[in-house]
Parts: sequence; C-alpha cells; structure tokens
Amino acid sequence: MTVSLRLSEQDSALFRSYAEMHGMTLSDLFRQTLMERIEDEYDLKAYEEALAAYKASPVTLTLGEVERELGLR
Repeated sequence: MTVSLRLSEQDSALFRSYAEMHGMTLSDLFRQTLMERIEDEYDLKAYEEALAAYKASPVTLTLGEVERELGLR
C-alpha cells in the first residue's frame, strides 16, 4: 500500500534529517513512529482498564499465592 503525505519544507527537512541521523528511510521512520504511538495507546488503555478493575475490587495476591493458584507450586 502506498500512502502520500503533504509536508511543509521545514517538516520535510526535519524528518529527513532525523531519519538520516538514525540510518533509516522516511518510510521506516514513519512506520516505526506510528507503530510505537499505537502501542503506547494500547498500553495506556490496558493500564486504565486494569486500574479501574483494581479500584472496583482492590484484591492483591503475593507471588506465592499466584503460583499456588496456577498450580506452579
């Protein structure tokens, strides 16, 4: 798939310079940066859901308790 992106000359120069500094193509830079952003947002959503679940039922277990529950001990 091909994606086009309109950039100002200033942005284009900045992005090219950054990609060159890291030995990357612009495509690799954009792909990696976008993937990292998506992963960060998924991580934040998982954190927020886990925090809400904990607040709803603030039960914690020790490592030993978890191991026993899972039959690892």
